[in-house]
Amino acid sequence: MSIAFVLVSTVPGKEQEVYNKISKINYVVEIHPLFGEYDLIVKIDAQDFSELGKVVIEQIRKIDGVIDTKTLAGIKL
Repeated sequence: MSIAFVLVSTVPGKEQEVYNKISKINYVVEIHPLFGEYDLIVKIDAQDFSELGKVVIEQIRKIDGVIDTKTLAGIKL
């Protein structure tokens, strides 16, 4: 399993709409609104890094209202 946290910036006023769309994506296990530079933090638990990349690039970034993302991939120590 590959875990990542994705920080998402949205168009002002689109936070709820983007939140609702992201919450329906496979592999999204948590989503939380934030104050500050980013509007949402999304936890993804995918099968591997390839699938994780597809979720971010092909699904989250394509949502109308998403301005920017920053992905923080987890590793095992």
